[in-house]
Amino acid sequence: MTDCAVLFPGQGAYFPGALAPLADDEPLVRETLEVLDAAAVRVGRTAPSRLLLDERAPSLAELVTTSPADLHAALFAAGTALFRVLTERHGLRPSVLVGHSFGELVALTAAGVFGPEEGMALVAARDDAFAACPPADGGMVALDVSATRAAALLDGLGEWEVTLAADNSPRQCVVSGPAEPLERVRGAAAMLGIGATRLRVPYAFHHRMLAPVAGDFAGRAAALRTGPARHALHSAILGRRLDDEDAVADLVAAHLVRPTRFTEAVRGVHADGVDVFVECGPRGVLSDLVAATVPGVRVIAPLRRRAGGREVADAVADAVAGMGAGGAPSPLPRTSDPRRPPGPVHPSGASGVLGASGVLGVSGTHGDRDGHLAEAPAAAPAPRAAGGGDRHGVVETLRALYAEALGYPPEVLTEDADLEADLGVDSIKQTELFARAATHYGRVLPAEGSRLTSYTTLTALAGLLGTLPALDASAAEATA
Repeated sequence: MTDCAVLFPGQGAYFPGALAPLADDEPLVRETLEVLDAAAVRVGRTAPSRLLLDERAPSLAELVTTSPADLHAALFAAGTALFRVLTERHGLRPSVLVGHSFGELVALTAAGVFGPEEGMALVAARDDAFAACPPADGGMVALDVSATRAAALLDGLGEWEVTLAADNSPRQCVVSGPAEPLERVRGAAAMLGIGATRLRVPYAFHHRMLAPVAGDFAGRAAALRTGPARHALHSAILGRRLDDEDAVADLVAAHLVRPTRFTEAVRGVHADGVDVFVECGPRGVLSDLVAATVPGVRVIAPLRRRAGGREVADAVADAVAGMGAGGAPSPLPRTSDPRRPPGPVHPSGASGVLGASGVLGVSGTHGDRDGHLAEAPAAAPAPRAAGGGDRHGVVETLRALYAEALGYPPEVLTEDADLEADLGVDSIKQTELFARAATHYGRVLPAEGSRLTSYTTLTALAGLLGTLPALDASAAEATA
């Protein structure tokens, strides 16, 4: 029998209306959100359903800048609601829960250590601690190397104030520290040919600079009611299973100052028999990190994009099939090149691929450098239907089109980089770009009102193009 781990992502696990289709099909989602809306309002936060059920809600980039506390409430609510659907509605029985940074707080609640209302209060207490004890200026840099190589780089540079913040995968980690030494590390890494992305975060998370905040947070959390865990928990911060109340208190105290060792956690639970990893949150950042860390396992992200009840049920069926008797499961088809590391993920779980443009992972709103779209190349043969053999070629063409229009280096437009959350491309720009791509391939655009931003990666857009009907000859001439 193969075991299953449920993964809880951090701050990057959001897009507007992430639960909208699922809530339409699953009453359990709306029931959970009603409870959490009330809990959020009691602690001075906006009801998270406003962000999770409305596809026109603010983007990740906007929330990070203007309303981080509301973003955190939404992240917590999304993970909590999806976990109930996975376990109560579809009967998924995970062997262990694993969180990534902020996701560890969601995992504690999913396991039953905190009730839903107490879990929301825990999230609010974290934000209140930052308000009560504002940290000194600091930051974070994602490096495209292992944690071991990053440590050697820091030793060689003698930058003792900069430390490891997150070990995300064998070829990606994050360091944090005061602004000036951190910038020296970033510059030195770039000179050595190491990918170095400055993350747009206000503080040096997972660094001793946050010790006063951590102390305040631990004091606030100690006042909340806890109970015994109903599921096994493995902490990537503590590097061990949480087996008693003291361990929970240790995790809360360490949450902001100790590194997230996600690579070690994934390898540890895999060694204990886990071959199926289900991501419990929007997007699929952690699933990609797992695939890069232990190739061949089954990784499932039910909400890589907005999904209804049928799609989530199918994803759970995949997980359950992988947990059946008869040895290790067959791996699902990859959605990214296993030879290429995923986009940078900061310790709260946000991914990104840009540096100088300013990012949370990457956040921010970017247009092309001249403020307009580049001219489309001459029309090319239309892509085959979804799943056809030309999919890779379509993705490569989209990469070139989008890179030219946005003024980005093509290499940052990875197949699974999220156009809004990772690259800061707003919904209006996405619509303009897709219209240009459809014209390039001689395809009829979806009906007005279709939510193109449900297709947020080049891979998803290539699939969508393959489903669109071709323009007839007269229509093609009219668009030339």
